[in-house]
Amino acid sequence: MGCGVAKCDEGYLCDVCGEEVERLTESELYLRFVAGWVDAETLHTTAERHILCNPTIAQFIVSDHFSHVEIDGPFDKRQLDPAYVKERERLLTAAWLRLRDIEGSEGDSLLDYPLEEVLTRLREG
Repeated sequence: MGCGVAKCDEGYLCDVCGEEVERLTESELYLRFVAGWVDAETLHTTAERHILCNPTIAQFIVSDHFSHVEIDGPFDKRQLDPAYVKERERLLTAAWLRLRDIEGSEGDSLLDYPLEEVLTRLREG
């Protein structure tokens, strides 16, 4: 992912598989940041992993351009409240699509990465 944001010296290593997280669209950390679940101030101290290394999160991304993920057990979205699932799918799919947009652009500030709804919420305090 380059050295522009955090952890430049050691790269971005997945704390699940140990491999490098090479692309923004593979980053669960930046997915959570764009979704408003991680603050900019803690990006450099928060564990990184591939989105697909966390299937509990990955199952909520619904896009023809993302690998379909199904899990079994109590965290399987098919076992969860449909309204909760619908909202998680909306948020995490939008966040992942935002990562795709960011990855293909030049010059975006880190503070502009989050979804507009997250930025609005932050501005409103």
